Amino acid sequence: MTPVFLTIDTEFAWRHHVAGHGVDALYDRSIEPAGVGLRYQLDLLSRLRLKACFFVDPMPAAAFGIAPIRRMVGDILAAGQEVQLHLHANWAGAVDGDGGAAHAPFELWDYDETGQRDLLTRAAALLVEAGAPPPVAFRAGSYAADDRTLAALAGLGFAYDSSHNGAVAPRWSRIGLPARRIAPVAHAGLVEVPVTVIEDRPGSLRTFQLCALSSAETGAALDHAARERHAAVTIVSHGFELATRDGTRVNRVHRRRLEALCAMLAARRDTMPTRHFADRPVLALGRDDRPLPPSRWRLRARQAEQLWSNWVEERAA
Repeated sequence: MTPVFLTIDTEFAWRHHVAGHGVDALYDRSIEPAGVGLRYQLDLLSRLRLKACFFVDPMPAAAFGIAPIRRMVGDILAAGQEVQLHLHANWAGAVDGDGGAAHAPFELWDYDETGQRDLLTRAAALLVEAGAPPPVAFRAGSYAADDRTLAALAGLGFAYDSSHNGAVAPRWSRIGLPARRIAPVAHAGLVEVPVTVIEDRPGSLRTFQLCALSSAETGAALDHAARERHAAVTIVSHGFELATRDGTRVNRVHRRRLEALCAMLAARRDTMPTRHFADRPVLALGRDDRPLPPSRWRLRARQAEQLWSNWVEERAA
């Protein structure tokens, strides 16, 4: 079998804070936008009997208190899904109502070893305060982790990290692994479960993310992983990706992609079961799994779909 980690980064979008929205509007536009946010996604997962990992960022509690974090954690756990730790470091210095003027450094690797450990400790404590079990898995906001991050996580008892993303390395993801590494591997004291990438054109990697791949690319990537017996597939989404960037309308392209992805995973559950990190699934470590090779047809089809998403869905009245 090839286990699948369907991961959803669940966070307040900084852009809505910069736009001057208060906590209620932030929640509506980031967590429950346009009726296709957290509750819609939890219902879809439940109907198709799929597992997903919600990487929840608790750091906005620094500005808005723990109540909104407790709300999202409660909804996720009540639906039988798991909560793990996500962290956008800039929220540590945020102030309610200032339009983003105050903030901490944005990337986790901007901090020294002590600073990273302190932030991770604080974030994990906030997540537990919000009602989550002690987290065992982590993903850095913007994938901005390095080997010091992993060492700090291992020291705090984490078992997994999922911040390595070769499509954005080394600009953002700075873990000391090859960009094309997609198989889980023991590294820096824990198990690194990289985000899956595909090669969308020769020499160019693209994240296996809901808003980044067409349904045709998604199906091809899953088929490739199954055919080649990959050790794992790790897929990324965000709670707000099914809505337009302003969080007020449905992006129908992205909603169709999620529905198609979930249908594909449901149809493949016998060979590609979705897993929770908290299940501590047995993973084959250190394999040399290779990304899906490029296809000019798939690339052109996705580019056309992206144009529709960006120029029609984002601008629909």
